[in-house]
Amino acid sequence: MAVSTMEYQADFSSIHKVLETQQKFLRWNMRLTFPAFTKVVKHNKSFYDGITASPRTQAEALIKWKNTFSFQPSSLASWSLTNINNLCSWTSIVCDSAGTVSEINLSGENITGVLTEFNFTEFATLTRFDLSSNNIDGDIPSAIGSLANLAYLDLSSNFFEGIIPSDIARLTELEYLNLFDNYFNGTVPHQLSNLQKVWYIDLGANLLESPDWSNFSAMPSLQHLSLYYNELHLEFPSFVLNCRNLTYLDLSLNKLSGQIPELVFTNLGKLQYLNLTENQFHGPLSTIISKLSNLVQPSLCKIPSSLGQLKKLQMLDLHLNALNSTIPSELGLCTNLTYLALAKNQLSGELQNNSFTGKIPPEIGLLTNLNYPLPVQFLKHCGISQTFKAYNFSSNNLNGTIPPEIENLASLATFDVNTNQLYGELPQNISGLPSLKSISLFTNNFSGSIPRDFGKHIQLTYVCFSNLLRRIAT
Repeated sequence: MAVSTMEYQADFSSIHKVLETQQKFLRWNMRLTFPAFTKVVKHNKSFYDGITASPRTQAEALIKWKNTFSFQPSSLASWSLTNINNLCSWTSIVCDSAGTVSEINLSGENITGVLTEFNFTEFATLTRFDLSSNNIDGDIPSAIGSLANLAYLDLSSNFFEGIIPSDIARLTELEYLNLFDNYFNGTVPHQLSNLQKVWYIDLGANLLESPDWSNFSAMPSLQHLSLYYNELHLEFPSFVLNCRNLTYLDLSLNKLSGQIPELVFTNLGKLQYLNLTENQFHGPLSTIISKLSNLVQPSLCKIPSSLGQLKKLQMLDLHLNALNSTIPSELGLCTNLTYLALAKNQLSGELQNNSFTGKIPPEIGLLTNLNYPLPVQFLKHCGISQTFKAYNFSSNNLNGTIPPEIENLASLATFDVNTNQLYGELPQNISGLPSLKSISLFTNNFSGSIPRDFGKHIQLTYVCFSNLLRRIAT
């Protein structure tokens, strides 16, 4: 809808003098229609009849901010006094129907500057503010709370520091908040939970500490929450348990401790991605994890057999925890599983008699406490995958022989089982792998001869048998 504006018939300095005297009255109370981040904006007409900025004053404010940049990208050449009457055609600017700024999109423009020089009071019409992937540092000014129509705020991948101002909670129309990859410190402000329309919050990769989670309110619209890679400690954030529409939750790389509450599995039934790795959680993982039937990518801290009921599971990342349980055979029921990461744990058990497809990540070779024979059925079924190219189980306690089913791995380029307890003869068909480039078998207990036609494929560039195989078949 069109915005009714009062055109100031005055020069630039007098306009700012008027705004300065009225700034203390800025308590915005506007409503915004902003489905799926469209550009349709509905303003409070009665407010704008009293005070507003004009396209010209907004243009002057943007030029003034640009002039504070220590590096001004050439892409912003249109931001100039000679082009002041064409604000809506400026690079990175989108206007509403009244000709005032509704969006500023400066992502990846290589800007070097500060946000404290931005005149927030000129941009009450702003609905989208994207400064991601730049070199902006310093604090977020408390004046950001005056952008009462703002629905989308992305300040990720910059050099912001200091605390996250509680004034952000004044942005009652906000739906998307991304502060990922900065240097924010202090506690997560509980006022953020007052943003009842927000569906996306990413505060990951900062230096944030745990607040008193009991001060947080439930956030019924929240679908995506990432607090990844911070300095969070103490217990699981209790307010999360009442965010029942969450589909994505990442609390990894923190110092959270205690048990994982069962309410995670009963209240958060819409979760598709769950990452709790690299924390200090302890105790058993509830078997009712199977209630999270929509999970396609969990990263947890234990391996309950009930994971086998997650038919949609595609990615399971349990690396770098303190797992000391067995690997449940029920994982073989996860027929959509394509990625399995178990590195740096203390697992035991067997992997045979399953139906995994896809590739094992290279870091699985770090599972130094695994103790199981080579999985025959695993090798059989991996042969149907065109992406299975690396088999690295080096430096484990594998025993038994290399099964002849290895011939199914037609795409296998690397086969490394060095430093284990394998024995017996090499299967003759190992020389028939058409894609094999590297094979490492040293420090085992093999016997017999190297197959006669081994190495007939010209792709083979690395072979290491050490002195365990003593003669070449002739």
